[in-house]
Amino acid sequence: MPLSKLICNTKPTVPAKHERRKDARPGELLAAALDLFVEKGFAATKSEEVARRAGVSKGTLFLYFASKEELFKAVVRENISGRFLEWNAEFEAFEGSTADMLRYALAMWWARLGSSKASGITKLMLSEADNFPELAVFYQHEVIQPARDLIRRILQRGVDRGEFAPVDMKYGVYTVLAPLLFLQLLMHSKIACLDNADASPLVPEEFLAVQVQTILDGLRVRPASPPTDEGLESL
Repeated sequence: MPLSKLICNTKPTVPAKHERRKDARPGELLAAALDLFVEKGFAATKSEEVARRAGVSKGTLFLYFASKEELFKAVVRENISGRFLEWNAEFEAFEGSTADMLRYALAMWWARLGSSKASGITKLMLSEADNFPELAVFYQHEVIQPARDLIRRILQRGVDRGEFAPVDMKYGVYTVLAPLLFLQLLMHSKIACLDNADASPLVPEEFLAVQVQTILDGLRVRPASPPTDEGLESL
């Protein structure tokens, strides 16, 4: 589906009021909170709105989450940071080349997270982190640092195996993160909904394939240059 349709045709849904199992309520509250946080931002989302969209009372919400801040943290853990255990396990079990690992990592990031509503949390944090320093520290610890560490492990694997040329890991990590961040911001921006007759829709999978190949071309080990004639004469 074109990115513009993915963004512009999304409409919030309000669950019908009916009797539900008590153990299903936390998941319903987290889903409703994710929708509202991404649609409206953290500051503008009210606890009573989350409860109403989930079809429960505000009091019921606070039985499970002590505050809006704790609700937000639970949303992040449910949709993003809770997945790093799985992703690191995949890193340990991967048997192919590191180039294939990097291609797989970016493709799976899009399939599992980037294409989901949860990717809008990144835009929220970029917009509101200054106003909520406690949440900024939480997000740094729960999402940003684990993501950097995993990408660093992938790049270091390639260097250690002689597949990649040595690279400054601090900035190498950002080279991989940059296209992911771009896609997340574009996906949750109204500019993606504007019609442009001169431009074909951006297809995320194709965009990421081009980006990862560009990164791999920059990382590949190049053969040593042969000595010049001047160098031979000096021997």
